[in-house]
Amino acid sequence: MANAKTFVADAPAWTDLSSTDATASRDYYSKLFGWKIEVGGPDTRGYGMAKVGDKFVAGIGPAMAPQSPSAWMLYIGTRDADAVAKKVEAAGGKVVAPAFDVLKSGRMAVFQDPTGAFFAVWQPNDMQGWDVMNAPNSFGWAELSARGVDKAKSFYTKVFGWTEKTTEMGEGNPPYTEFKHDGQSILGAWEMSPAMPKEVPSNWLIYFGVEDVEKANKKAVDLGAKQLMEPQEFPGGHFSVLSDPQGASFGLLKMQPR
Repeated sequence: MANAKTFVADAPAWTDLSSTDATASRDYYSKLFGWKIEVGGPDTRGYGMAKVGDKFVAGIGPAMAPQSPSAWMLYIGTRDADAVAKKVEAAGGKVVAPAFDVLKSGRMAVFQDPTGAFFAVWQPNDMQGWDVMNAPNSFGWAELSARGVDKAKSFYTKVFGWTEKTTEMGEGNPPYTEFKHDGQSILGAWEMSPAMPKEVPSNWLIYFGVEDVEKANKKAVDLGAKQLMEPQEFPGGHFSVLSDPQGASFGLLKMQPR
């Protein structure tokens, strides 16, 4: 599915970057993905909407607090952000920012799951979410690395009604879980490697689709990114993981045709 014009509740709907230097981040991703980023007026507080052609694909804005690190956020679509907040608390999660209106665009809330990973929900009004996904230079996948993934899986299935498909990944590797919505795989999750430094929290990693992972990865590094995982193959395609010049982790992904 490339076009995403129809809003789908309980499925990924948007992603945006909170950056310690939003101007530099807009410049970086514009060069990397060819995005055209339009920054709104004073009431948007420097938030920019990124487009591929005439289709919205992501947002980039300044970090809300000076001590906050640069990070990409995953938004799950909903018809009632306030109701999700109640489900989050009932399932053992934390409400970080109660539901609030974003101008006339929609309504959002920010949460932490029981493992500590941040995520948000988007209740649309004028802005439905992204116009395109699973296409080059747009959202391709998101993956939860959790310290205690079983707690996370139970949480997300309770809150959003997702089902699970778990695949063994071979000796020495944790199993990989695909969250499903209406029978379609929408997100992934697995246990964080014990080799990861203790200060690295559970987190959702956003992957962006590209035509060629090797070429896009080289371009990302040449523009100033730090390599976290070199380009490599997996059963479904090809990927790499990087940290942008402001410190936000992201992935590059090329899926094999299904």
